[in-house]
Formats: sequence, structure tokens, C-alpha cells
Amino acid sequence: MPSEAQPTPQVGGRVHAALITATASGQGKSVITAALARLHRNAGRRVRVFKHGPDYLDPMLQARASGELVYQLHPWMTGEAECRRRLASAAAEADVILVEGSMGLFDGDDASSADLAALTGLPAIPVIDAAGMAQTFGAVALGLSRFRDDVRIGQIIANRVASARHREMLAAGLPDGIELLGAIPRHDAFTIPSRHLGIVQADELGELDAQLDAAAAVLVDAGLDRLPAPVSLTAEPAAPTPKHLTGLRIGIAYDQAFAFVYPANVELLASMGAELRYFSPLVDEALPEVDALWLPGGYPELYAAQLTANRSMRAAIGAHHTAGRPIVAECGGLMYCLEHLIDGDGIAHDMLGLLPGNSRMAGRLMGLGMQSLAATGEALRGHAFHHSHLENGPEPVAHTTPRGGSRRGEPVFRTRGLIATYFHGYFPSAPDTTAALFLGRWAPP
Repeated sequence: MPSEAQPTPQVGGRVHAALITATASGQGKSVITAALARLHRNAGRRVRVFKHGPDYLDPMLQARASGELVYQLHPWMTGEAECRRRLASAAAEADVILVEGSMGLFDGDDASSADLAALTGLPAIPVIDAAGMAQTFGAVALGLSRFRDDVRIGQIIANRVASARHREMLAAGLPDGIELLGAIPRHDAFTIPSRHLGIVQADELGELDAQLDAAAAVLVDAGLDRLPAPVSLTAEPAAPTPKHLTGLRIGIAYDQAFAFVYPANVELLASMGAELRYFSPLVDEALPEVDALWLPGGYPELYAAQLTANRSMRAAIGAHHTAGRPIVAECGGLMYCLEHLIDGDGIAHDMLGLLPGNSRMAGRLMGLGMQSLAATGEALRGHAFHHSHLENGPEPVAHTTPRGGSRRGEPVFRTRGLIATYFHGYFPSAPDTTAALFLGRWAPP
């Protein structure tokens, strides 16, 4: 008799967890999520925070608040199975899991925060800016709770509450079955400065830890020190990663100008066997001994003069390129590879000159959305989000494909071993294609 099939082993467990979401961007959910993470961390709990969607800046804040790396979750970009695995793995070791949503709860044509909540079984806790609102607060909460049957909403957080009386009015207006979890007053601790791509990078905020502690104390007074409800999060373990990059030495640009790096991307390169060596285009004079380079996104426009002044580094990267060695350049990395970067004041700064043309800051959003980079095998998924555009650039060898739209995606440029584009790839979505990029073997299908 054949033996019965053995059940697939599961990872995970039962953990206090919730998705912190909102009615729209600008409601305060990022700082509130960070303050909640710091509150529970200060109470001696291990906290894991995740971010819905393709975001680099909010996860920097959440990592500082929680003391743990923050990974992206997005049913399309990272894949449904990986969303489940990441959460299940965290559930096996954490006391509290918080997922910061993006935009409004139901916003997004590709995969909304609500889609993630429905996929994983996480309860959604919306943040509503209650400034200038009283009984209507309850109507908004009711609408959110009834919009989709597969999204659980039993608690609401009121932000920017004016007084104790205001809090009473908000609570009294809530429908049956929805609880006011907490009412947060206006407080300077919940203000984080922003710039054109989002909040300022966490490492640039010198008093951030003190601010997070202050915000956590406000949440305690607001009644938000209760643990979220327990949730069971389980999944099948990930399959072994192919060792396509064994022994390949990859230099990763990482400093204040180039910091848009997903932890999952770094981990995939390492798990495929690559040796990772970091360097700073801002301050280092030479490259480490490497076979390939990754120039990720970031803020080269804010540090353009310093990048220009580091002539020795520009010469080193130029020599690497002349030798035909692979370079993967994303967004800010692409801008660095062009002849000039023209900043918001119209000043042109010399860049690497590996590609003809200039990047010019536009003062408005020039590219946005989920996209994929085609390959002979699996397409690499990711996104674009940039405020500059190209002038007099080279002819692209390909374009990325926007998800769910007919418009043309981001151009992809290639010269010698360099692949450069505004597109940010999520490497675990396509390990084979990622390996081809760093081995200099990628070509449009």
C-alpha cells in the first residue's frame, strides 16, 4: 500500500497583530504605527513591523521605532505566498506584529491595504483625522466597516482630537460593534518633516528616538497601550534559493544619497551566494574589490555637489564600467550614471557620464506605479516613483510594463555591463532575472 502523503510543514503561530490603516494619506498612520511599535518595545515586547507596498522611507522610521528590519508586503509585488511567509515567520518569534498600510484602506488598483488584510486575516484598525469632525466620525467608521465583508474592522483610532469632550462625542457617535481604541491629541511628537519623496530619512533626524519615546507616552495617555487581538498566522516555508551568484562579489552603494534598498533584496543576493560589500559614493575614495555594482535609488539630487566633488570615486566606477563589469542602476543610480544632474535650482552637477544625457528635477511627480521588467524567464516585479526626467538620453533597449495599464513604462538603458532604469525591482519576485542582471546576462526578450 502506498504511504499517505505527509502534510506540508507549516511555520508561524498565534500573535497579537493588526494592520494600521487610514481613510487617506496624511491621516498620521505612519507616525502612529511607529509610536505604537516604540510603546510595545519600551514595554519589553518584541515588535515586528511591516509596510504594505513599495516604500523605502516609512520602513526606515518603523525600523528605528521597533529595532527590527522592516519588510515590504504587497500581494502583487512581493507575491501572496511571500506575504503569508513573512508574517508567519514573524509570528513565530514576535510578541506584536504591526503592518502599516498605504494610502487609504481601499486605495490602489494593484493591491490595496484591504486586499492584504483579507489575504492574511489581519484585522484593520483605521486612523481617522478627527479635526473638525464630530458625529460624522461615526458615519465614516460605519462606511469603512461595511465596505467589504472580507475585511474585519472592530476598532478605530481618532487622531488630532481637540479635547476630552471631543473624544466623548466621537465615541458616542460610533455604531454598535466598533470601538474607539484611542483618541490621540494634537502633539508635536507626531510631526515628521517631509520632502518631495516622502518623510525625511530616519538617519537624518537627530532627535528621532526621543521623539518616538514622547509619542509613545502620548499613546499611553490616549488609551492605546492595549495589545491588538491575537491572530493565527501560518504558511508553508520558502523553497530553497538557487545559488546563481556563488562567489560573485557585489558592491552596494549605501549612504544618505543611495539608501533605497529593500532588506529582502539584500537577503536574496546573499542567499544566492553573493558576497556583499558596501561603499559610499559620497565619502569613499575607491571601490571595494568587486565583480559587480548595485547603485540603488535615493536622493542624489540632495547631495549632487558632494557626488561631483568625489572625483576619485567617479573615476573608480568609470574604470569598472570600462572593463565591462556589470552595474545595476535604479532610479537615483540611473541619475548618477548620466552626464549631469540638474537640481531644483537649475544648477548642473557632473555625474559619472556612463550614459549620455542629463536628469533634471521637475518639481512634480514624473513616474509612479507598479511595473515589471520582462526577461526570457520570469518578469521582475517592482515600481517607479521619481520627480526627475531625462534630457537627451540614449535610446532605450526596452521599457518596463506597467501593471493594469496601456501606457509605456520606464525606459531601460544598456551599455557594456550597465543596466540603468528608473524602475526599482523587488528581487525575490524573480531570482533568475535578478541573477542575470548582476551577471551581465540580462537581455530584453
